[in-house]
Amino acid sequence: MLLKHFIKDKLLQICMLLFAIITIEIFLSIYSFGTFIKLYIPIIILSIYGLSVSIEYLVKKRYYTNVSNLLNNLEDKYLITEIIKEPDFVEGKILIEYLNEINKSMLENVNKYKYLAEDYKEYIEMWIHEIKIPIATSKMIIENNKNYVTKSIDEELDKIENFTEQALYYARSNTVEKDYYIKKSFLKNIVNEAVRKNKTALIGEKININAHDLEKQVNTDSKWVIFILNQIIQNSIKYRKENIESEIEIYSKEGKENVILHIKDNGIGIKNGEVTRVFDKGFTGTNGRLLNKKSTGIGLYLCKKLCDKLGIGICIEAEEGKGTEVKLIFPNSSYMTLD
Repeated sequence: MLLKHFIKDKLLQICMLLFAIITIEIFLSIYSFGTFIKLYIPIIILSIYGLSVSIEYLVKKRYYTNVSNLLNNLEDKYLITEIIKEPDFVEGKILIEYLNEINKSMLENVNKYKYLAEDYKEYIEMWIHEIKIPIATSKMIIENNKNYVTKSIDEELDKIENFTEQALYYARSNTVEKDYYIKKSFLKNIVNEAVRKNKTALIGEKININAHDLEKQVNTDSKWVIFILNQIIQNSIKYRKENIESEIEIYSKEGKENVILHIKDNGIGIKNGEVTRVFDKGFTGTNGRLLNKKSTGIGLYLCKKLCDKLGIGICIEAEEGKGTEVKLIFPNSSYMTLD
């Protein structure tokens, strides 16, 4: 609260006070009062007014400074009404009353949209589970009627299944803590399941999987990590090099405080300057835009979001034209292990 703003707010009062003093002086001059009276009256009036205004300024300044400090240190600014004290001056009390009413209305509005979002999320999850049934049925029909055409249809169904799974995990990404179970899991089992999910695409594109040194355990939820690894493998398939022998190498290394899972390919890599943006939502990069890869920019964004929720580190190293390496870093003691 600046003094000049406070004085400006009191300007009308000051002008009226000066007008009253001038009027009193005129009357005193008419009735021939002494010089002492003529000086004493305006001085005492101005002194009393100045003292009261100074006290008012100090009280308000101290209060609003305290509110400002609380607000700056508060992460959730809307909680300010829960912790500030009620002021001693009338306009402050009125302001707090209005703020409480506004806060109450805001919370009611937020809860309304929270309910709508939760309802929509539940519908999406239900729809995804329902759509999996005709996908599975179609795959069974294809399995019993194998030919060139059904093989192509099966590949497209795999893509549909991957997209529906991505949509399911995206819908759940804000509430991971409600749907994960931390326990000791073998990296080999996680990697094998992720590779199995992409078996058709890997065989179709003639991509070799070189998996080794995976006999290690990590504390995590294997279901979520399989999904994350699945997204990374799909990117390696999508951004492979044409007309060369493509390979995805998957291995792990154990450190003092963590286990690092490496997923390394010899694909087209990532353009210089874009590596730091690959986790941004909707970022497709030069490769995604120019190479007709039909990238959505959701896969890696979702991987990063889920890794953050699970306490897993994720980083990418890439060189344009030489390949990409993704590292998943599993801390040894981030969570209590549940056996």
